[in-house]
Amino acid sequence: MENHDFTEEQKQYLQGFLSGANLARSSKGLPTLSGSLNLNGASNSHANHDSGPPTPDKYGWEAQNEAIAAGKKLTEQEEAKRVVHPLDQWDDIAQHAAENKFPKGLDVLSFKYHGLFYVAPVQNSYMTRLRFPNGVITSAQMRVVANIAENQGGNYAHVTTRSNLQIREIQADDALIVLEQLHEAGIVNKGSGADNIRNITGSVTAGIDAQELIDTRPLTRAMNHYILNHREMYGLPRKFNIAFDGGGTVHTLEDTNDIGFQAVRVGAGQSVPEGTYFRVLVGGITGHQDFARDTGLMVAPEQCVPMAAAIVRVFIDEGDRTDRKKARLKYVIDRLGLDGVMNLAKKYLSFEAISFPLENCKARPKTIRNAHIGVHSQKQDGKFYVGVVLPVGKLSPDQMRGLADLADRCGSREMRLTVWQNLLIPDVNEADIETVKSELKAMDLHWDSNNIRAGLIACTGSFGCKFGLSDTKATALKIAEYVETRVQLDQPVNIHVTGCPNSCAQHYIGDIGLLGVKVEVDDDMVDGFSIFIGGGYGDDAGIGREVFSEIVCDEVPFKIEAMLTSYMENRDGDEPFVEWARRHSIEQLQELFEGQLAVV
Repeated sequence: MENHDFTEEQKQYLQGFLSGANLARSSKGLPTLSGSLNLNGASNSHANHDSGPPTPDKYGWEAQNEAIAAGKKLTEQEEAKRVVHPLDQWDDIAQHAAENKFPKGLDVLSFKYHGLFYVAPVQNSYMTRLRFPNGVITSAQMRVVANIAENQGGNYAHVTTRSNLQIREIQADDALIVLEQLHEAGIVNKGSGADNIRNITGSVTAGIDAQELIDTRPLTRAMNHYILNHREMYGLPRKFNIAFDGGGTVHTLEDTNDIGFQAVRVGAGQSVPEGTYFRVLVGGITGHQDFARDTGLMVAPEQCVPMAAAIVRVFIDEGDRTDRKKARLKYVIDRLGLDGVMNLAKKYLSFEAISFPLENCKARPKTIRNAHIGVHSQKQDGKFYVGVVLPVGKLSPDQMRGLADLADRCGSREMRLTVWQNLLIPDVNEADIETVKSELKAMDLHWDSNNIRAGLIACTGSFGCKFGLSDTKATALKIAEYVETRVQLDQPVNIHVTGCPNSCAQHYIGDIGLLGVKVEVDDDMVDGFSIFIGGGYGDDAGIGREVFSEIVCDEVPFKIEAMLTSYMENRDGDEPFVEWARRHSIEQLQELFEGQLAVV
């Protein structure tokens, strides 16, 4: 949202809130909040700012004060936070539900702190986003989500690219009961949206992967509970992502996060004790065409959470509160430098992080493309996990219950959501594998890693997001339905379909990436996509190059067929798609693709 003046309705609402808050504080003998708030911009007076709210909210408050003292104008979102902290609006959510009304103005932002997203104008309803650290969800929790989706939602749930779930089409009067049901099931979705630290991701095969260096589940849980119980972690100027990769077979995309912890082994004879450590990576945001950078530092596992908290504190102190488009950690690093940011983090640490060359660490185990799909052996004897393809990440209540039943009967009563919009059923006995396969097929789900659907990732798009310029999930399914009968892949290919430049589906790192655009056709603007090629992550990290610009939706499946057919016919042996794409210029690729399109 651009920074502009408050509407009269917003001014009246915020002034009323300020008056009510001061009345309550006065009755308890507490000092009142500043009454000189100018809702057309920054405060008229700084006299009362320094008193501010008590710790721990003071850190964000003080950062706002510094911007004001420097003569800058806070965004309207930051001004609203000075009136009432969004975490203190539970009663307001309850009142809205009782009156069967949706939030207006800046309450739309505040309600996201409780996991409620009012997604008008595309849908006159809430979406609720949840929290499952490391993507671990129990069968009981999956049934709760299924029941909410069926009884209070739109009869489906979406798996997100942060190993998470979201439920859509929730009506205003159901908001409170949805939150209550989630919390009672142990799903505390506080801070799952807006200016907060999002769901903590970790290695999806943690604890069951024979090649992993360390189980990330204890760390993601610890990080999650630290956030939930440290209120200063909610004083950010914008959203923030943290990921832990334990060196397993499935990549966690930690290099696309604001903070990525990457497990490494240090052998004997080095300047530090032999053992497993985490490299500290910072500043990833691929929508802005940047991967996280190695800081040159590594920490012991037990030091990861305090290190993350320290870096978040630097973001609270230094993040831009006057321009939301620049309010990400990447831009703090651009301004202060990598060393500058990490030096500031030191003042919040009680230990010295280890400066250690990456080349002196042992080579990390290689990830395996699409190891999150199909049947794979675990490090536990006789146990297997089954990676399930969920077409564009959508699940019906019956499918959710069916998966929960499978996890109960053939697994260990849990599932793992992945950053690839799919899920795993772990701890399956070998004797039960065929049962799992047949029951998945009966649910209209499958486990084939080379199927085109296995590599399809799509954000919500214009179906349910006001920023979406095209219908991403519908387009992704059309691609699958058209291409899967015409091109037989023997190598995994990822196709990322995102609806806008915010790039929730991370189009820049896909083998093929689609970015939603509007295309002019006969003086009308219609949905379309620009197409990118050759993106990657991890060892293949790189930003995709644009190969087709502004293609109307109906033509996209033909373009994808031409791209994949050209790859299959012109590659060297079993050359991966990303390597094939990168050894050609865009002009060479376009010539190959146009030749295929002429045949079609």
